[in-house]
Amino acid sequence: MSTAASPSAARRWGRRAALAAAAVSGLWALLVALLWWRQEALLFHPRPLPAEHRFEVPADAHEVWVDVPGARLHALHLRLPQPRGVVFFLHGNAGNLDTWFVNTGFYRAQNLDLFMLDYRGFGKSSGRIESEAQLMADVRAAWAQIAPMYAGRQRVFYGRSLGTGLAAQLAAELQPELTVLVSPYFSMAALATEKYPWVPGSALRYPLRTDLALPRVQGRVWMAHGGRDTLIPPDHAQRLQTVQPRAELLLVPEAGHGDIHQHQRYLDALAAALSR
Repeated sequence: MSTAASPSAARRWGRRAALAAAAVSGLWALLVALLWWRQEALLFHPRPLPAEHRFEVPADAHEVWVDVPGARLHALHLRLPQPRGVVFFLHGNAGNLDTWFVNTGFYRAQNLDLFMLDYRGFGKSSGRIESEAQLMADVRAAWAQIAPMYAGRQRVFYGRSLGTGLAAQLAAELQPELTVLVSPYFSMAALATEKYPWVPGSALRYPLRTDLALPRVQGRVWMAHGGRDTLIPPDHAQRLQTVQPRAELLLVPEAGHGDIHQHQRYLDALAAALSR
């Protein structure tokens, strides 16, 4: 025959339950605080290069420096004799220009210059990324330095992965003729919610709201996404198309996140978008 628990036993169980709840809550708060303070280490994976590093690039690709508050940014600039414009390329969150500055022959065939920036701490660039506002200010400074060379010519703002949010915001501000977003995210906030649903949105210091910037872009928008992309699922690009219905979207079913530029279907479609 069962007997009711004594009042003292019930109180002990209540205290244990409260302590367990407090421990879980404390651990959650600690993890959120760690995410807040260590966010850069989670988002950005730069590979620094020594100052004396020599890039294996064509002779008409030049090293360029962009001075910004607290840092000096390094870039590579493919300069053609009579280009019809420039592709201002904002790369992803890992590596450096040694691995990103590729396919120069493709842009040469389009008669377009190519300018590519390494963010703070990447490659030969000094400093470290500390905020989204700082990152965007660096991108603006790099564009402002080369913009006078391309007055009256085609301006293409190209973002890849991490760079798509930056390119979309810059395009919303400056309205280039063409904005290219490859492997874009709806927003970094939306992607973080999918990957880490236990993290409150207020803990994200890099929300990168592509979804808010893209509707303000008045020029042409061309997007591409790999069907096998597991890092940023292709539905992010499809959702962006709902907020910017004029955007063209190419899905490459056999491409993943890091290899889409190796697929001929992508290259042919991008060439067509650049030529229009």
